[in-house]
Order: sequence, then structure tokens, then C-alpha cells
Amino acid sequence: MPVALYALTAGAFGIGVTEFVIMGLLLDVSVDLGVSISAAGMLISGYALGVVVGAPLLTVATSSWPRKTVLLALMLIFTIGNAACALAPSYSMLMAARVLTAFAHGSFFGVGSVVAAGLVAKDKQASAIAIMFTGLTVANVLGVPFGTWLGQHLGWRATFWAVAAVGVLALSVIALAVPRDRAAPAPGNLREDLRVLARGPVLLGFATTALGFAGLFVVFTYIAPLLTRISGFSDQAVSPILLIFGAGLVIGNLIGGKLADRNLAQAILGSLLMLTLVLAVMSFALHSQIAAILFVGLLGAAAFATVPPLQIWVLKQAEGAGQSLASSFNIAAFNLGNALGAWLGGTVIDHGPGLDAVPWIAALLPLAAAAMCAPLLLRKSSGRLAPAVS
Repeated sequence: MPVALYALTAGAFGIGVTEFVIMGLLLDVSVDLGVSISAAGMLISGYALGVVVGAPLLTVATSSWPRKTVLLALMLIFTIGNAACALAPSYSMLMAARVLTAFAHGSFFGVGSVVAAGLVAKDKQASAIAIMFTGLTVANVLGVPFGTWLGQHLGWRATFWAVAAVGVLALSVIALAVPRDRAAPAPGNLREDLRVLARGPVLLGFATTALGFAGLFVVFTYIAPLLTRISGFSDQAVSPILLIFGAGLVIGNLIGGKLADRNLAQAILGSLLMLTLVLAVMSFALHSQIAAILFVGLLGAAAFATVPPLQIWVLKQAEGAGQSLASSFNIAAFNLGNALGAWLGGTVIDHGPGLDAVPWIAALLPLAAAAMCAPLLLRKSSGRLAPAVS
């Protein structure tokens, strides 16, 4: 694989840390800022909604820019946003800084997915996207547990300063390794791009992505209270357990890419159904500490096995210049699912049936996603999935 792919992976690592590390620090933030756990959880929803809004806006605004310039500008926004998080004096200012940071997220992964797919042969495109998203998964293996540990020992603000430093490093790596565009991008046709977004299979991809990831984030947003209050782990045990989750993300992401290169329809349906099963059984597994650790890892693997198939599905249904916008919208759909999951999990906890019910309610969402997309996917073979990525 080209070295440029691993530069994209470095950027994805930084963004992954800032998105997910807050989950291990919910209790610390809630105590320090004097808000409830569910209010702290809304920092995750706020970030996700920032991605939803920022992804299409920044992709359209930068559509005529060279893609390398776009990636560098987005990493600069990311770095400034994390420094603002570290300096935030109140809950509302922290929320605003999180939203600013989130604006870089969707466009980075959207444009990065197109760049990654364009660097390799057609039969390796899902695997190339998986390599870029490995940065997101490694962020959970290394960055999130370390950030959680750092926040517990030096305060949560120290974690955001560390993430800002990661942003500076990623900016440097992308500047050095990602090649410049061979030609200037053609002028965008927003009306034509929006017409691409209105295609039935593209919209189906967005909806499937949002529902599938909502199921993950119903549980993962509240993973710390689930592990401490149901499984009986100490607060200090959460960080090492997140390592298991992160390892699952890496494995599932790479497997999902390989499976998608072989049979895209089967990879999408199989990963969604596996995620449903893991979430359903997790309701029981959390009552055993050994089983809880195992299922935290399986949750990561099942959830991120859906990422490369769903991203390449959307790219294959879009054409030409519309690919960057469609790709960014699919990243927005991932984060819309993030916001929906955080909200639904908080509602279940605050208004019933309570923390114990969070996993089995989460399982209903990827099951609904699989049921929604199954009729179309089962009619299509992997060789007839519409236009290839240009």
C-alpha cells in the first residue's frame, strides 16, 4: 500500500482520539463542571452534530481546493479546536469548542476516503479505506486509554492539550507524505452533486450507516457507568478495558475491508447482524466481569466491521465529483448515529427502563438497519454494484 495511506491514517488517529476520549472522561468532566452524566454525554452528541453540519458545509466550501490543501486546513481546525477544549472555562464553552473541532472530522474522512480509494486498484479500494480508518481504531487502542489515564491523573484538560499536540504531528506527516493533486479539481456542480445524494441506494447507505452506528453509541457512550455500576469494575479498570475495545475495532475494521473487497452486500448484512447479536447478548454478559471484557472486544470488532463496507457502498453509488460530498455525508451519517445513540442511551437511563436495558435496546437499531437494506442488497451481486470509484 502507498505511504500516503499511512499519512491519512495519522490524521485519522488524531481525530479518533478527540472524538472518543471524552467517553472515558465523562465522570471527570461531569464532576469538574458540575453537570450530570447525561449532560456530559451530550458533549458526544454535540460533537457528532458538529460533524453532521460541518461535513457537507466544508466539503462544498473547499470543493475547488486541491485535496491535500483541504486535508491540511482541516487538521489545523482540529488542532485549534482541541486547544480551545483544554482552555474552556465552562460546560457551554467546552460544547462550543467540541463543535468547532467536529467541523474538521467529516470532511477529513470524506475527502480522505476518496483520496485513499484513488491510490489503489479497484479490487483493493475497501482495504485502502480500512487502512485509513485504522487510525481511528488505533486511536481507541492507544490514544483513548492513554487519554483516559492522563485525564484521571492530571485532569481532563491535560488530555485535550495532548490531543492538540497529536494534531500538530499529524499536520506535519500529511504535509510531508500525501502527494499533491496531479491536476486542479474541476469546478464543482452543486446541483449535480445534490442529485447524486438523492439517489435511492445512496440514501439507503446513509440511513443504514446512521442506524447501525446509533446501536453502537447507545452502549459505548455510557460504557464507563455500564462497567462500573453493572459489572462492578473500579473506575481505574475502565481504561485497560477500553484497550480491549480498541483491539476489537482494529481487527473488525481490517476484516470488514477484506470482506467488502470480496462481496460487498454480504459484508454489509453480515456485519450488521453480528453487531445486533453482540449487543443483544451483552445485556447478559455485563453481569459477569469476564464475559463483560470479552463482549467489549466483540462490540468493537462487530461495529467497525461495518465501516469499510458502508463507506465503499456509498462511493460506488456516487460518481465523479459527487463522490467527495457523498463520502462526507456518509461520515455525517456515522456521527448522526453517534448523536442519536448518545441521546437514546441517556433517555433510557434517565427515564427508564434504566442502565440495565441499554444494550438490548441498542440491538434493535442495527437489526432495523439490516432489515431496511436487505431487500436491495440481496438483489445485487458484488459485480453489479453500480459505478466503480473513479
